[in-house]
Amino acid sequence: MGTVLGAGGYGKRAIRLVKVTRHPDRHDLRDVTVDVQLGGDLRALYETGDNARVLATDSMRNAVYAHARRHPLTELEPFGLALVEHFLRAPLISQARVDLTERRWERTGRDGDTFTRAAGGTRTAGVAGSGDRRRVQAGVTDLPVLRTAGSGWAGFLRDGYTTLPETDDRILATTVTACWTYREDPDGLDDQEYGDRWLQARDRLLTAFGDHHSPSLQHTLYRMGSAVLEALEEVERVQLTLPNRHHLLVDLTPFGLDNPGEVFVATEEPHGLITGTVVRGAHPGRG
Repeated sequence: MGTVLGAGGYGKRAIRLVKVTRHPDRHDLRDVTVDVQLGGDLRALYETGDNARVLATDSMRNAVYAHARRHPLTELEPFGLALVEHFLRAPLISQARVDLTERRWERTGRDGDTFTRAAGGTRTAGVAGSGDRRRVQAGVTDLPVLRTAGSGWAGFLRDGYTTLPETDDRILATTVTACWTYREDPDGLDDQEYGDRWLQARDRLLTAFGDHHSPSLQHTLYRMGSAVLEALEEVERVQLTLPNRHHLLVDLTPFGLDNPGEVFVATEEPHGLITGTVVRGAHPGRG
């Protein structure tokens, strides 16, 4: 029985890049990790070991550094687009994807060249290209949020294994991972506007997390995704992953103490995991 290659791809992961742009009055710092993944007609590489027209992953790494020197790298998405354009010119390659993760820094003091790690989550971006098509994504990870009121969990299905009591007042905590996808070739987005849109999207996620009574983390996820779509017309979908970081009320009665919702134990495992994608369009069954 013969075999053929079904699918294959290769790339370079975890290319760590730090760029300092030196202005007369300040320094700008970008701390980015880049992942490159390429695909195309790679049958000879896999099936016969023919490397003659294959771009080495070491060359991918070097291309990232060289482009960082030439590119202003003021925002992740335009830098990702420039890398995708470069890699699509390689022999055999018809698909390219570049994912970027930024460790964000903010200035401290007056000298303009001293930094500390910025709060508010890790910025991400992804650019995919094939032929003339380009898709741009942006997102945030490692964004912890918590509310001490305005959340409940009640009216859920009870079966023979249910021990969880209902509540209309609980701590709701999660660590947000969000990814939003821009329309193909959105009009009018320059480098700075990508940064502005990222800040707007993150702020809408944070606001929507706490601006309503939450009957479930699922409902809050939907509200957060909808808030981003309402704010940014260039975005067509928002994908969210929200682990439910449980906070359990400690029973202090063995010590002769009450506990009116003040002392909790924060648990890491096991935890609930809520995922969902919010998209533009009519609700199924509603026209």
